[in-house]
Amino acid sequence: MNPIRRRLLQALSCLPLAASWPGLAMAQEARLPRVPLTVHGEAGPRRLTVEVARRLAERAQGLMGRERLPQDAGMLFLYDRTQPSRNGFWMYRTLIPLDIAFIDEAGRIVDIRRMEPCVSESAGDCPVTRPDASYRAALEVNAGVFEAHGIRIGDCVSWPGDGGECVLDESRPRAQAAPGG
Repeated sequence: MNPIRRRLLQALSCLPLAASWPGLAMAQEARLPRVPLTVHGEAGPRRLTVEVARRLAERAQGLMGRERLPQDAGMLFLYDRTQPSRNGFWMYRTLIPLDIAFIDEAGRIVDIRRMEPCVSESAGDCPVTRPDASYRAALEVNAGVFEAHGIRIGDCVSWPGDGGECVLDESRPRAQAAPGG
């Protein structure tokens, strides 16, 4: 075999390894738009930079396969229509524990849940995390971020293009969700 052909075959044999290279996963992350997001609450504003998943395929992929997520980052799942509380989120092929805040049409957090990675090879064996109320958006962050920053049910979330303006409603009762739901 000539040396050029041998090198070509060696290079081609490395392609499957390249697919698992962390840099490739980062390149896939970079495809989603990133926007600043602010959670307004009694603890003061908390700013994050979030990736926005608008399309079905983007929402289905979510944070699958990510080995880490910066502490000031997250993923915002946006829907064209209000989602009933029976529609939830799962952690199939998600490697890191997450908190999720379900957000209503007014931008208010209506529920917060903790989600642990699902180790099953079968998607059907993974639990589904459902909120107690309907929602128009959902925000996933590293597990513990909401609790660490005093983010609670009733807080308001704003991001560019949401059309809303957060005003704290002092008359609204505030409940605190336990980390497990």
